[in-house]
Amino acid sequence: MNILITGGTGLIGRHLIPRLLELQHTVILVTRNPQKARQEFHDRVTYWKGLADKTHLNEIDAVINLAGEPIADKRWTEAQKQRLCSSRWNITQQLVDLINASETPPTVMISGSAIGYYGDLGEVVVNEEEPPHNEFTHKLCARWEQIACGAQSDNTRICLLRTGAVLAHGGGMLAKLTPIFRLGVGGPIGDGRQYLAWIHIDDMVNAILWLLDNDLRGPFNMVSPYPVRNEQFAHALGHALHRPAFMRAPATVVRLMMGESSVLVLGGQRALPKRLEAAGFAFRWHDLEEALQDLVG
Repeated sequence: MNILITGGTGLIGRHLIPRLLELQHTVILVTRNPQKARQEFHDRVTYWKGLADKTHLNEIDAVINLAGEPIADKRWTEAQKQRLCSSRWNITQQLVDLINASETPPTVMISGSAIGYYGDLGEVVVNEEEPPHNEFTHKLCARWEQIACGAQSDNTRICLLRTGAVLAHGGGMLAKLTPIFRLGVGGPIGDGRQYLAWIHIDDMVNAILWLLDNDLRGPFNMVSPYPVRNEQFAHALGHALHRPAFMRAPATVVRLMMGESSVLVLGGQRALPKRLEAAGFAFRWHDLEEALQDLVG
């Protein structure tokens, strides 16, 4: 298959693209910086510098849309909120317009979203049908998904990746937390009771490949079947690193440091991958401690 990818140099893309190449797919990577991307993938992929000069996607069999400004890297000022939205909405709209302008459109677009779609639902068990709280993360993801669904037709199916916390070696949340925990000063955040819906990078990649190959559409919670509370996660990470994990970060301090974006760590979703499991996808990593041992142990 000829597969067009946006956001391919991000955490998920860096693991997904090598797997696609192993499976003998042809990968076209949309990037603002082909020179930097080439350092990662060399000449194994084709590089497009943006989409402005494209008028259709007739030669593309599938689109995987992972582009977006990292959501947790900066405080949510109004300007940063706009960057978070536009970095997702604009390129998704470009892809939709190109798909709709194609005589032979891609058969599938797999487009990013996040379990932030649901907002902070506390103890509620969240599947793909759960009504959301109307918070910023919901507004961001809901509009993102709405734009992507504009390409849905009899010829093109749309899959939406409502992704949780992706656990991977050398990137994502583990890259930020592991140095702190190695120093012995890690621990729960706030009261530690909030749920963390996580997924091992291997399962994340395998689930995308599953959606690519199976006739499925709609939203999918990209999370392990077993979400954990924040205090359980802290204990498991400390255990994997053979370090104590009792230095609790008070909620007031976290709010002071992060502002509105503190909801990302003080809130949570008890999300389950109901639709993935119903479709027959088999997770490799169910147990958090085993997953962390594989990644950082």
